[in-house]
Amino acid sequence: MKHQLEYRHLRYFLAVAEELHFRRAAEKLYISQPGLSRQIRQMEEDLGIKLFERHNRKVKLTAVGKYLQTEIIKNFKELEDIFNHAKLLHDGIDGSLKFGYVGSAMQEVIPNILPKFRKEHPNVIFSFNEMDNRMQIEALLNRKIDVGFVRLERVPRDLEIKPIFEDTFSLVLPGSHRINTSNFKDLNQLQNESFILFDRSYSESYYEKVMQIFDYSGFTPLISHNTVNASSIYRLVENNFGVSIVPTSLKLGYDMGIKFIELKNIPQRTTLKMVWNNTNSNPVLKNFLALI
Repeated sequence: MKHQLEYRHLRYFLAVAEELHFRRAAEKLYISQPGLSRQIRQMEEDLGIKLFERHNRKVKLTAVGKYLQTEIIKNFKELEDIFNHAKLLHDGIDGSLKFGYVGSAMQEVIPNILPKFRKEHPNVIFSFNEMDNRMQIEALLNRKIDVGFVRLERVPRDLEIKPIFEDTFSLVLPGSHRINTSNFKDLNQLQNESFILFDRSYSESYYEKVMQIFDYSGFTPLISHNTVNASSIYRLVENNFGVSIVPTSLKLGYDMGIKFIELKNIPQRTTLKMVWNNTNSNPVLKNFLALI
């Protein structure tokens, strides 16, 4: 290379790659447009590759440019994580762990795991973000969270997945409903009811598992509402918009005018799984996985 490639060249490149416009990128970087153009050309010359196609005022990434953009963003994220971890160590903290989770994981699983981990690693900061399965996968791939708790059967190849808790299903009814634990026999007693279920987008595999319950019971449900939030389901059931089926662990922590009947006599079960990114070098994550 004729010139030494510097950190700023990579920042300049990412700005232009994001904006696809030299003037807007220059304004974002607080430098002149001619100066930015010179730096990008120097970078292309030093690397011996073409990063952008320039046609009049239009700018487009080449195939090489797209590849470089993806890889630099990925490595910048790792570098950012390293700096953040170093700052925590400087402040007397061993590190941090960012969790994503579906609501049911916060009822039993996470509260049971964290005290054990904190006992061995008291100087770790935790952060929590409830999100659906799809959002967790995206966040793990983009390194925005370290660990996810999902209801999925499979994940992209860069991620690892481990089953940690098998749960039964429970029927959710309004508190005043005629059916209760003493007179409940099977789901056929509710085949004329409207059902409120987690939306298919919450988890395709989970949705199919619930549909298997209806197949097993021998009827097709009338689905009146779909949502991705348990509290929304419960509020609708409480106000007599229908009944629902949810993982049994989701009955904890809610005080509403509803009742639960555990469906112990059906074969269907739902499994909560932990998922993480293989390429995540967070040392705290390694300690957490060792505990699990």
